[in-house]
Amino acid sequence: MLAAKIESARQANMINGGVGPSQGAWQAPPPPQPPPYQQAQAAPPRVTVQTGTGLAVRPETRALVALSYPFWPLALLALLDSKGSYFVRRQAWQALGFNFGMWGFGAVLGGIASLPILGASAWPLLPFIVPVWIVASIVYGFRVWNGEDVNVPIVGDWVDARLPESRQAVQ
Repeated sequence: MLAAKIESARQANMINGGVGPSQGAWQAPPPPQPPPYQQAQAAPPRVTVQTGTGLAVRPETRALVALSYPFWPLALLALLDSKGSYFVRRQAWQALGFNFGMWGFGAVLGGIASLPILGASAWPLLPFIVPVWIVASIVYGFRVWNGEDVNVPIVGDWVDARLPESRQAVQ
């Protein structure tokens, strides 16, 4: 009985018909060819991850300093921290300088726009001040939140010249 079940199972899986003998004799596939001669490739560049000093700061403090770019009064609050590290003080001063610099730039452009002849050159730039400020403050905020040491172009040099520890950090 078991033999009959095995035989019926074998016949159910068989396909009617078949493949006839192939033309010619069977040959083994050719051995794989070695790849063409290549010059020794240079080692891939090493990936170095620079850990910023901001990663050593508590996440709450980093968030406070990051939010001080779009909301400048928070930078004053960050400066009141007596245990604030160099990173926190530098980013807080940069946030204040960035915000007051953008406000001053807008005031200068507004003043130039009110002049009779020079105003024609300043009027097209006035609508772009607020969007540039919003985008830049969000970008700087996210970078500080991720622990990067952000350097605002003009303000960063000014802050580095005035913070006492900046001279020691450069050397």
